[in-house]
Parts: sequence; structure tokens; C-alpha cells
Amino acid sequence: MFQLVFLPVLVFAVVIHECAHGVVAKWCGDDTAYREGRITLNPIKHVDLVGTILVPIVLAVLNAGILFGWAKPVPVNPNNFRNVRRDDIYVSMAGPASNFLIAFLSALALVAAWMIAKAVNPQSGDVSPFVEGLLLNSININLILALFNLFPIPPLDGSHVVASLLPPHLGEQYRSLGFMGLFIMVAMMSLGIIDTVMSPIFLYLRNILHSLIITLTS
Repeated sequence: MFQLVFLPVLVFAVVIHECAHGVVAKWCGDDTAYREGRITLNPIKHVDLVGTILVPIVLAVLNAGILFGWAKPVPVNPNNFRNVRRDDIYVSMAGPASNFLIAFLSALALVAAWMIAKAVNPQSGDVSPFVEGLLLNSININLILALFNLFPIPPLDGSHVVASLLPPHLGEQYRSLGFMGLFIMVAMMSLGIIDTVMSPIFLYLRNILHSLIITLTS
């Protein structure tokens, strides 16, 4: 149940992810999310009952070792983009990019916390376990969200990139997988394929950030 303490970290991560989609869509000419009030840090506007609340709680109760979830997708109308194929890629990548950025900023925040702790108490220099856990969880959660969304399976963000790079008729067929993509995703997760692909990349990126923290605080 201790993981539930870090539920706000997950909520913040998915809210930023969705806001990033909306902001970049507005830059690219589509203000649908803006007009519907979805470019906001107010979590109530983004909460998905299953993805933002039930799934994280179940994972925490089962002590799954991972806190994961998603928010309600922001509405985007590609027909408003200045360049549909290019801008769809930009908007799709905005979400994962925002999570990578938060993971990096969380590492810097942990460095700052350690420096402040050393300045306040040079002998111990210990950071509060809660603060340390919060920021380390922020790194983990945001890396997982970013990497997971890069999978080229509809409706994940990576699928939009693949569809936009394919010839138009093939791209439309790929997008039409739609709901079937969810079954494909669940099957891949059940077979451990997603974990097999993600884990080495996740550990590599996490180790880079941890090495950065150690270097800056040593």
C-alpha cells in the first residue's frame, strides 16, 4: 500500500503527458483541446476512472512493484494541422517527450535536495526518505510511461508515428486497427513481450540518470 503514497506522482505524469499533446496540437493549428479546457494541470479534467484510479490502486494493492496508468486522451483533430503527417508526429511525440523531460528534471531535483541536505546538515546530509522515494518514483514512472507509449501499437503514441510515415492508404489501414490494438497490447503484455523489450531500455536510461545524480552529488 506504500505505493499509493506516490499516486499523485503518476497523476502528475499522465496529466503533463496529455497537456503536452494539447499544447503542441495548438502550436500546429488545432485548438480543439484548448477550446475544451483540456490544456490544464487540473487532474479532474484528465482523470480516467480505470486508467488513473483503478489500475494504479490494484497494482499498489497487489504490490506489483510498478505503478502505472493513463489519463483520458486529449481531443485532437488532425484536419486542423498545417501539415497533417508532420504535425501528427510532433503531437504524438510530445507526450513521451514530456515524460522524459520530467524524469530528467526529477533527477536534477534529487541532486538539489541532496545539496540542500548537505548544506543544512554537513555531517549526515541525508535527504528525507519520502522526498527521495518521491523523486526516484517520478524518474521510474515517467520513463515507463514514455517508453510504453512509444510502442507502435494503436492507439499508443508510437502508432501515430508509424501511420504518418507509411503511404497514406497503408497508414489509414494501420490506424483502423483501433480497438484491436488494445487486444494486441494485452496479449503482448501477457506474453512478456513488452516487458522484454522495455526493461533493457528502461534500465539503461534509469542508470544514466542515477549516474548523473551520483556524479553531481559526489
